[in-house]
Amino acid sequence: MNFSFKTYQQTWQQINQRLVVNFPISLDLEQPIPLLVFDSLASTNLKVWELLAQGDRFPLSAIALEQTAGKGQWGKNWASAKGGLYLSLGLDLDLEIDNYPHLVMATAWGIATVLRHYQLPVTIKWSNDLILNQGKLGGIKIETRNHHHKLVKALVGVGINWCNCVPKPGINLQSYYANHELTQIGSLAELAAITSYGILFGYQYYLTLGIDQLLSKYTEIFHSLGQEVHFNGSWGEVCGITTAGKLKVKLRSPGASTEMIFSPGEISLGYQSTE
Repeated sequence: MNFSFKTYQQTWQQINQRLVVNFPISLDLEQPIPLLVFDSLASTNLKVWELLAQGDRFPLSAIALEQTAGKGQWGKNWASAKGGLYLSLGLDLDLEIDNYPHLVMATAWGIATVLRHYQLPVTIKWSNDLILNQGKLGGIKIETRNHHHKLVKALVGVGINWCNCVPKPGINLQSYYANHELTQIGSLAELAAITSYGILFGYQYYLTLGIDQLLSKYTEIFHSLGQEVHFNGSWGEVCGITTAGKLKVKLRSPGASTEMIFSPGEISLGYQSTE
C-alpha cells in the first residue's frame, strides 16, 4: 500500500485553509506535523519514544501500515492488519498531572470533530472510543512522561479502521461508505492528516478555552449519554461527565435515585447491537 506525503500535506493545508473546523479561536496549525511511515512495526508508540530518546524533537508522528504488537486501553491487544490507520503523535506538554483526563477528552473530541466535518457522524464512547453507526471506528491510547509533578510529554496513539477487516463491534470507513453516498476519505494519507490535525486542534482548543468549554463540546457528541447501565444489582443511566473526565451515572432503586461517579476502568458500558 502506497502512502503519499504530498496528499498528507495537501489535506492538512486544506483543513486549515478552508476552516473545516470553524471555531472562534486562532490556531497556528498551518504546517503539518513531521511524519514517518513504516511498513511494519511492533508498536508506533514504542517507535516514537525511541525516536525521542535518539534526539528527535516533538511534535513528531509515525504510522505503520501494520502493527504486530499494538495495544489499546488497559493493555488489550489492538488488531492492526493492513488497511487501518495506526498513528502515534508525540507532543510537548505543560500540564498538571491531575489534568491528564483533559488531554484524553481533548484529543478524542478533536479527532471526532474533524471527522464530522467530513460528513461522518462520529461520536465518542466514554472515554475515548470513536463510534460510527453504533460500531467502534477507532480508539485512542495516551502515554505520558512526568517531571516535577507536571506532564511534559505525551504520545497519542490512535487506531482507526479504514479498509481493514474488523470483527464486531468494529466498523471500518469502507463498509460505512458502501451504504452512504458521501465524498470518501480516499487514502490512508488523507486519514492520517485528518487525525493528526484533530489531535492538535482538540489540544489547542482546550488550552485556549479551558475545560468547561471543552466539556460542553464533548458532551454534544457524547455517545454514551443516556445509556442504560447495570451496577451492583441496580439499573441506571449515564447522565454526564465531570470536568475530571469521570462518568456520572444515576442509579435507580424503588422510590429513590442515586448519582454515582466512576473513573475509567471501574464500569464497562459495552456496545449496543448493530444487528
